[in-house]
Amino acid sequence: MSTIPDGFTSVTPFITFDDTTKAVEFYKKALGAVEKLTFPAPDGTLMYAEIEVGTARLMMGMPCPETGSESTMPVKGLGGSPISFYVYVENVESAFKKAKDAGMKEKKDIADMFWGDRMGTLTDPFDIEWTIAQHMRDVAPEEMQEAMKKMCA
Repeated sequence: MSTIPDGFTSVTPFITFDDTTKAVEFYKKALGAVEKLTFPAPDGTLMYAEIEVGTARLMMGMPCPETGSESTMPVKGLGGSPISFYVYVENVESAFKKAKDAGMKEKKDIADMFWGDRMGTLTDPFDIEWTIAQHMRDVAPEEMQEAMKKMCA
């Protein structure tokens, strides 16, 4: 038996939402997420859920101060988050459009990046930033370093 459950990686994000049900439905529409596991609260809303976006599993749930964790505050209303998600897809234009059509707000239009990805960034209704990317070419670390020096000069 593995010490990591099937479908998970060694690091799994957990996101706290005021309305987990709304978040699950939104990510299904915007990112093609697949609902894997849900536990309803007594009122029928989702207390806990697991979804997959591509090959990544995300855990999510309602605020639960009883756990003693400081991560029990939802991002919405905090003025943003230091956490963002970088999602690789097969077709960045199609995935970016789908996310925008579902209600994500464009933060940075799709562009080719010096590290070999074509990407664009959006913010969801929960104030979480998502970068949608397609890997276009492999770039040598030396070439990336030179490009970064020029960018930061």
